Order: sequence, then C-alpha cells, then structure tokens
Amino acid sequence: MKSALIYLVEESKQQSITLHELQAIFQQYKQIGAKTGEQLDWNYAAYAFPYEVDRVSAEKDWFCLRSQQEGYDLIAIGIGSDDKGNFIHVTLFEQSTQGDHGKAVEICRILGKALQAEVHLYNDRIMYFYPRK
Repeated sequence: MKSALIYLVEESKQQSITLHELQAIFQQYKQIGAKTGEQLDWNYAAYAFPYEVDRVSAEKDWFCLRSQQEGYDLIAIGIGSDDKGNFIHVTLFEQSTQGDHGKAVEICRILGKALQAEVHLYNDRIMYFYPRK
C-alpha cells in the first residue's frame, strides 16, 4: 500500500475539507471531461476519469474509486490530520495497476491545484500549488 498526501496548509484556499467537497471536485472534473468529449466528438470523459465513486459507509473518513475499465482497478481517497495539519490521502493498493498509479498522480495534481495545497507524491517529491513567499 502506498499513499500520497495532499496537505491543506495555511496558504491553501481552505484548511479543512469534507468527503462531499472532494466528491464535488471529482464531479466537476468529470463534467469538464464530458465537455471536452463533446467538442472532440469522442467519449473522452470515460477515459479521463474511468472511476465511479464507491462510498464505503457514512461513519468512515474515506471512499473508493472503482473502475470497470481494463487497466484500472482501485484507488482509495480519505481525509485525516496530523501535526502538520489536515490532509487528503490518495492510496494505492497491491492490486492497483499502473493505470491507477498514473490516475492517482493526476488526481493529486487536480486536488492540489483546486485547493492550492502542498502535494507529497508517492516518490517522496513535493509539489507546491499555493503562493509561496
């Protein structure tokens, strides 16, 4: 199991997030993909985001993205906090594919940009999407 962390730092648009807000960001991303597909006259949305949100339960602080497309399987998205602050974790499992890994990195970038956050990727690199002084 590998996790990337997206920290909501002081300079971020917001310092906390809910699962509903995360799901709204994914819905917006899917709508953008659908509009791109309309312009291209191609089903781009199915390839841009080949996952469906699978909510685990109301009391959990995470949900799964599951895919039925070949080359994709499972990504888990959750929220938490530690001494550095609130964060979103994007987790890949043993059965996750290379396609999942690529989409997980893309998801981290999307969330980082949308929230102006600090993204700690799977390879220990850090991406800063917030204005730095």
